[in-house]
Amino acid sequence: MKTIPWQHYQPTNGVNGVRVDKEKRPELSMGSYEILNSQKGEAAALLLAIDVSVSALRGGHLEFVTQQIQMLLNSMNREDGDASDVRVGLMTYDSRIHLYDLSPELSRPHMLVITETEDLQLPVREGLLVPLKDCISSIESVLQLIPQFNTEGTDSGGVPMELPVKAGLAVLQGLGCPGKLLIFHTTSLIETGHTSSGFFGTNKPKSIFQPSEQAVSVVKECVRQGCGVHLFVLSHQDVGGAWPGDIPYLTGGALHTYSHLQGELDRERFSTDLKRTVETHTGYKAELRIFVSKDLRVSGCYGLFVPGPNPGRVTLATLDTWTTLAVELAHTRALDETRGVAIQVVLSYTLQTGDRRTRVHTLTLQCSRQLQDTFRHYQAQTLLTFYCKKMYCAVQERPLQELREELQTEVTEALASYRKHCCSASVSAGQLVLPQYLRALPVYINSLRKSEVLLPGLRSSIHQRLQQRCQVLCMDTCSTATHFYPLLLPLPLSADGSNLPKPEEALRCSAASLEPRGLYLVHTPLTLLLWVGTQVPACTLVELFNTSCFSSLPSGETKLPVLENHLSISIRSLINTLNSGASCTRKLWVVKQGDSCEEALQRHLVEDKSPNGGASYADFLYHLHVNSVRLLQ
Repeated sequence: MKTIPWQHYQPTNGVNGVRVDKEKRPELSMGSYEILNSQKGEAAALLLAIDVSVSALRGGHLEFVTQQIQMLLNSMNREDGDASDVRVGLMTYDSRIHLYDLSPELSRPHMLVITETEDLQLPVREGLLVPLKDCISSIESVLQLIPQFNTEGTDSGGVPMELPVKAGLAVLQGLGCPGKLLIFHTTSLIETGHTSSGFFGTNKPKSIFQPSEQAVSVVKECVRQGCGVHLFVLSHQDVGGAWPGDIPYLTGGALHTYSHLQGELDRERFSTDLKRTVETHTGYKAELRIFVSKDLRVSGCYGLFVPGPNPGRVTLATLDTWTTLAVELAHTRALDETRGVAIQVVLSYTLQTGDRRTRVHTLTLQCSRQLQDTFRHYQAQTLLTFYCKKMYCAVQERPLQELREELQTEVTEALASYRKHCCSASVSAGQLVLPQYLRALPVYINSLRKSEVLLPGLRSSIHQRLQQRCQVLCMDTCSTATHFYPLLLPLPLSADGSNLPKPEEALRCSAASLEPRGLYLVHTPLTLLLWVGTQVPACTLVELFNTSCFSSLPSGETKLPVLENHLSISIRSLINTLNSGASCTRKLWVVKQGDSCEEALQRHLVEDKSPNGGASYADFLYHLHVNSVRLLQ
């Protein structure tokens, strides 16, 4: 206990004992408020790391990458405000690290080569991070020279993922500032930090979802420094090699993958991802603390971070508007219904400018001993999001079959409890009973149970499952619900048809909803699919695809042609609107009825039996009903 300073004592007014300064103090009158700390730290920096190995230089895409970086920095330099004052650094690497002194006093930038990468020591500190407005010409000269680097020699055979991260971290640590580290990587990645004891030395197999000890060590250093890693893999392969996403996602960054940036669609996606990464407002060195009232405790916190000993205290390298966490509370004994419970969340973080802020949210909730009140206030989407984050974090330690069974048991027991305590005696044993506000929960939980993360299919690669797990863990409640139950929107077939569909007009996610004469758009936070039936009128194909033959339609990843007719304009506008609200840049897939790539659509028809063997919604609901009735016998 700490002694309260005398300045905090105030007289009270009235019989209720309300302090006279209540309206003047936000912590007494507001549920949410923010405190501006007087101490100001170092402003955040932007550090760019480019792979210049032999394979990267021979790939032919570095010229495009450097041009896009140069265009982005020029646009930032032209902006008024803090954008041009951001300190920027540049480094290149192969098996060595090349730093660049960008001091404006120099006639041209100087390259500093570090060959000893085991114990990184900075040769100099001055000039490594310089305000953009003072070094834009120096950065441009280096970026123009990078594609012309010498391509002679042999490839080193791969680069450890930790090498560019440690080099960038050393620069930020040397100058004592947080920042974003953008890595543009090409060559194959070498996995380090895994030992054979995880597979052969113990009876417990190591999970594929568990990051290596080396990666966790680097992440902890990034968290202490406030370094968010964003990795752009320019020549991604789903098969073979180490998965490089652990460090980016655990530091608040992301992993972006491309196929050598040869196609127009890949290049557009790269430009959008790069701009969004740099322009997203970010907080650094974040600390989240959760306080609860008596008899309540924080039993778990789930999300993309390295967990500590106390689930009520979470430290993050960076966070932004897409950062989400799920918190689990438990009570040690019966709670007081008259007083309720109080929950307070305190988030401290540093702005781009170096200002430190503390945001406080305080929430009071009622308690009830009546199960009817509990079921009346349930939200199916919220429960889905909680179970998703909890299970996707548990895959690092527990078998997948055990997690799927636990999900089914949780829902079964909930339905049995509702049937026993909240239903009338006239309900027959064969009658299915679902709580009013949980009618969507069985289909949500079934979709979660048969997701690629918890139930891998024959064609799902390990890299795809690892990537999907991290992307879903980043989602908020609405995005999570849309991911596990996509929007299936019927599109008009002509300009004279009805208006574009609204989200509430979405169809059930089943193959029975698809008609051969129809066009349907499947919208999830990670995917956008356009399904075309075999009997769509030729005039519709001409207006939308500029071709009248169904067999000549493009299939797979594509982009709709820009045609000046009402149908084309309205559908492209709908796609742009849906993409604007997504957290990542999505590809548009055109799926023709009967085509080989139709399996991509089948995975999103969650009410049907999935290609990886997951049960249909009807079968799962039947088992829930039978098992819940058996529990009461």
